[in-house]
Amino acid sequence: MRKLKKIAIGFCLCICCNYAIAQAVPQPVIDLDEFIQRLAATQQDDNNYEDLYEALLQFYLNPLDINKASADELRNLFVLSEIQINSLMDHRAKYGDLLSLYELQSIPEFDQKSIELLLPFVRLNEKLSVNDIKGIYGRATDHFFVLRTEQTLEKARGYRDSSFLGSPQKIYARYRLQHPKDFSLGFIMEKDQGEPNIADYTTFHFQLQNKGNFKNLILGDYQLQFGQGLILAGGYAAGKGGEPIYTTRRSDLGIRPHNSVLEGGFLRGAAATYETGNVSLTAFGSYTQRDASLNTAIEDREDVFSSILISGLHRTETEINKKGILKETNIGANVKYSFDGGHIGFTILNTHFGNEIERTPREYASNEFKGTNNTIIGPNFSYSWQNFNFFGEAARSSSGGIGAIGGFVASLSPKVEWALNLRNYDADFHSFYSNAFGEASRTINEKGIYTGVKYTPKRGYTFAAFYDKFKFPWLRYLVDAPSDGEDYLLRFTLKPTKKWVFYTQYHRERKQKNFPSNETVTDFLVNTYRQNLLANFEFNIARQFKSQTRVQYNSFQYETLERSNGYALIQDIEGSIGKWQLKSRVALFNTDSYDSRIYAYENDVLYTVSFPAYYGKGMRLYLVTRYSLNRNIDIWARVARTSLQDVERISSGVNQIDAPHRTDVKLQIRYKF
Repeated sequence: MRKLKKIAIGFCLCICCNYAIAQAVPQPVIDLDEFIQRLAATQQDDNNYEDLYEALLQFYLNPLDINKASADELRNLFVLSEIQINSLMDHRAKYGDLLSLYELQSIPEFDQKSIELLLPFVRLNEKLSVNDIKGIYGRATDHFFVLRTEQTLEKARGYRDSSFLGSPQKIYARYRLQHPKDFSLGFIMEKDQGEPNIADYTTFHFQLQNKGNFKNLILGDYQLQFGQGLILAGGYAAGKGGEPIYTTRRSDLGIRPHNSVLEGGFLRGAAATYETGNVSLTAFGSYTQRDASLNTAIEDREDVFSSILISGLHRTETEINKKGILKETNIGANVKYSFDGGHIGFTILNTHFGNEIERTPREYASNEFKGTNNTIIGPNFSYSWQNFNFFGEAARSSSGGIGAIGGFVASLSPKVEWALNLRNYDADFHSFYSNAFGEASRTINEKGIYTGVKYTPKRGYTFAAFYDKFKFPWLRYLVDAPSDGEDYLLRFTLKPTKKWVFYTQYHRERKQKNFPSNETVTDFLVNTYRQNLLANFEFNIARQFKSQTRVQYNSFQYETLERSNGYALIQDIEGSIGKWQLKSRVALFNTDSYDSRIYAYENDVLYTVSFPAYYGKGMRLYLVTRYSLNRNIDIWARVARTSLQDVERISSGVNQIDAPHRTDVKLQIRYKF
């Protein structure tokens, strides 16, 4: 039987090789917007979707070499199950490198759908003939320059009363030159609306990879991701969503360039990874200046800061005075020992601030970081056994606080997948660059247990669900006592053909908060309930046109009080005519308050993520166009308008627009060298 299997596989390889010689596998086009909507199905406003989008885009623009991709890299695509990853690794070990991507069809556990999802992110790379910087332009596979400007046509109050010191245009410029697993050079410059400095924010990096024992070397701005993100998380995490299995763990990706306009959460300096045998050592150093707020509650002290700011807005004198006034130095290292099926790692990070940090006195903030120095250390591991991938990380900060997370992802069969995740973050656990899995936006003051399951009875039918039970042992903002909650999601997807897909989803979350308008001596907690129900139908009208219709209902309720409801009907049409690509939306929405707001992912220009909240009563329209002038130049334009009923103004403070509508325009050009 074994000989017959080898003969059959060899026969398939011969066919694949002969066919590959005549025709290479073209890279399929993927809809990243649809991909992110699936991952971000819980409609949260505190997730870092820009870093997620950038990471997936880089995987797409620079696909992984299918013959060299590690299990961690494949897991980060959120496409393959554990049983499929193991099957691919076994195939490479037994039969050597794949000679063609068509050979994927001969690997056990790989069906047509999985291959279709994987192909946009992988390819067969040719071996480099040189290993130095010479010939860098000739080897580049991704070389471009992007220039973008955008503006809100209606003037906000900040422009009318001269609070904003700059022009109403937002300007963005980006340059990138890279070859995957070889080198990368890039910079980004941005000026937000209202900022006076044309280069208010800049980021730059130069990266070399696979130069002998030096596997990675970077100068400039970078991020680090080790273990489960308790110490260093790199800003790249999908969190809870419509994909309940693959997003519950983090992968050990090491050093990555910082490529987003998020003005926080990155390091600036140098980092390098040296590998010998099964051991790799990463060392890094960083010095930067952070935006911060002075603690005015402490008398006779003007050198104590209450918080670090990450908004990156420098439009007014007050905002400009907070820019770059807190010095921050980071040094650290990670050592990793790899073995068959997994790895064990250890990370240390020391963060030193030039001035003391002390939160404004509040009971809920009594366990927050105080001082100038924080050291956090801890081990992590990942191990695959059969179709199980076990993972975990623990860490201790200078305060003595402990953070720990662990779990597994398993393929119980080709049809059933299961994930389990347990976490415990002490109230005095301090980690400034963490982004581990959890309910809150920070890894502090939380305990929880999460389980997710996905069942695919046959092709085109998928049932997915998760349940998360969590506790907050100490007080939180607007929660004046220890509290708890739970969160669950049910999702059914039907995609019998490539022409259409339908999914429906129900999401419910219970949390405890202070009772609003409380008249008792002390605040007391009540349950709050947030629900989300949606149905989405997508249909390919023709080869070039696609229609997507979504109906969504949201609600929010304080226990014993009246429920706040929100509704939205969203219709998208997109297609292409010749060199033109068009994407449009008409959305009608009606929400009782901001509490029942509806988050809706929107198509935007390349390298941009748009996830606005719809609230009030009104209509939302947008049109995105892309025109390919020639093989080197692409032009995007976007117009979006929100019109509200029964109101005279939008927003408040310096952002207030004295009109019931807001119109945003955007123009972008990309030149590919």
